[in-house]
Amino acid sequence: MRRKTRIPPSPLPQREGVDPVRVRLPADGPWATVREHLVERLAAEAGVVEGMFDTGRVVRADGRAVAVDAAYVPGMFVWFHRELRAEVPVPFPVEIVHRDEHIVVADKPHFLATTPRGSHVTETALARLRRELGIPALSPAHRLDRLTAGLVLFTVRPEERGAYQSLFRDRLVRKEYEAVAPYAPELALPHTVHSRIVKERGVLAAYEVPGEPNAISRVELAERPGGGRGEGSGTGGGEHGLARYRLVPATGQTHQLRVHMNTLGVPILGDPLYPVVTDPRPADDFGRPLQLLARVLEFTDPVTGVEHRFRSGRALRAWTSYDGWACGQ
Repeated sequence: MRRKTRIPPSPLPQREGVDPVRVRLPADGPWATVREHLVERLAAEAGVVEGMFDTGRVVRADGRAVAVDAAYVPGMFVWFHRELRAEVPVPFPVEIVHRDEHIVVADKPHFLATTPRGSHVTETALARLRRELGIPALSPAHRLDRLTAGLVLFTVRPEERGAYQSLFRDRLVRKEYEAVAPYAPELALPHTVHSRIVKERGVLAAYEVPGEPNAISRVELAERPGGGRGEGSGTGGGEHGLARYRLVPATGQTHQLRVHMNTLGVPILGDPLYPVVTDPRPADDFGRPLQLLARVLEFTDPVTGVEHRFRSGRALRAWTSYDGWACGQ
């Protein structure tokens, strides 16, 4: 049986709630030095990697700087901090729904990524919460799309993270979403969609293909125009031929609910990918958010045994005030 490689603790502290990058040098390769490998791996602009070495920002497990001509050693770990570029602040708070010694449940706003990725690094729910709550070890148990608002579960203790992640892997969490989309009276609901969804790396939109289903979503009508069959009555979206839907995914494929709603002919309001991929919006455009909300999380705590049921306090703007949503207010 192959022994699992022990990963040394990071010799660098977090910066603005963001972990340093850890790289393990591959077992095989043509590189003579650590620098040569990082130049190829990072594909950075000319001089960027050299500058990192010149200023001692690439370090080994003991915290010592790696020399610019340091020989390549297969399996060696090195760490460095990525350049933290200025980001447009997402002007909405992350609300705390629950916090104890094991978990934090956050109510994430639209437009805020869950974890650092690509151009969104410090302006993410994880980095913000680490800074605001003073919990450097905070980690996500799952992820929510940047454009989707709602509940996200974070773990406090690294040694317990796997137990909470397994809840999502083993489908032991009941997730309920809410969406605003066109009302289609001919659509027989409730309805469960089964399909096979593929998401290719580098391609923005996911798509369905023939084959064994890997994505299952139950779609229910929560409220239709005029206020029937739901809780309360709409004061905005219903008047514009929209309906409020309750979505219960049994699986967790990328963009699953967005793809399935589009398949049913009722794409979610404000979706920049389905049915048509639109041009990217400016980084400071926070108007007309995707009308999708992770409303409910239910699970049995794997550490304490407590039965949890959390509910987002957010509202979908296009339903409560369509004109305000449409105007980007």
